[in-house]
Amino acid sequence: MTTTALPPRATRASRPTPTPAQAAARARRKSVLHWIAVHTGALAAALFFVLPFVFVFLTSVMSDSQAMSGDLWPHEWRWSNYADVFNTPGFLTWWRNSLIYAGLGTLFTVCSSIPVAYALAKFRFRGRRGAMILVISTMMLPPQVIVIPMYLVWAQQFGLSGSLWPLIIPMAFGDAYSIFLLRQFLLTIPKEYLESARVDGCGEIRTLLTIVVPMAKPGIAAIALFQFFYCWNDYFGPQIYAAQNPGAWTLSYGLESFKSAHSVNWNLTMAATLLVMAPVIIVFFFAQKAFVEGVTLTGVKG
Repeated sequence: MTTTALPPRATRASRPTPTPAQAAARARRKSVLHWIAVHTGALAAALFFVLPFVFVFLTSVMSDSQAMSGDLWPHEWRWSNYADVFNTPGFLTWWRNSLIYAGLGTLFTVCSSIPVAYALAKFRFRGRRGAMILVISTMMLPPQVIVIPMYLVWAQQFGLSGSLWPLIIPMAFGDAYSIFLLRQFLLTIPKEYLESARVDGCGEIRTLLTIVVPMAKPGIAAIALFQFFYCWNDYFGPQIYAAQNPGAWTLSYGLESFKSAHSVNWNLTMAATLLVMAPVIIVFFFAQKAFVEGVTLTGVKG
């Protein structure tokens, strides 16, 4: 009996080596699949964040009968809802107060935080580390802990209850988070620039204004945006100090009163909500490059 030898089983080593064209085609397919996967995930995440704003906008231009009825697309685009919100008594006053609060608060915070951050970042003095620890420790103190004694001081000693000045004036003495964030950014500025300015005869103030501030624009923009957003969205502070005076209400606090008065008019409530959010979205849209750059560079050095 004769046996027939079977051919050896093909091994991995015996497989043909792909040609350069095949390897390039495989790499292109892999790149395309990676691009599709990444952009699909990014699109899903974008829709997750954008859809609530789309819902608020569509509801804001609906009629009273259609709002919150389950019909998501307006039958009739009621742009007059925004005019009705603006014509609501007190709304323009709330808008003005929010601009004053956010504008002055941001200006005072930036102007007072820059010199402190510069001193903690570039000066060498006894107690420097302790001062930095003190600044960081104040960030850990909840504002609710000191609200009662602070209210008594501003109301009884200075008679400023019923206004926004108890919230604005303290910002002229620096903000712990802004000082910390800006100090981290100033650590990234090489000391050679400062030494060159001093050799040329610049004092510390001139060095700060002509060398440090122009180079720290991204960090300054970051703390300015953070402070503007905080003041614009602040609800707790105006509730404590300005609740008894409707003429001092801000948009964030006045919106609660507006919602209570128009609880069944969801289209007007959504229109007012969108008008409150619009300035923050616009500011961030135009300043997002400096904002992202400033936040990113603050963590380069410790």
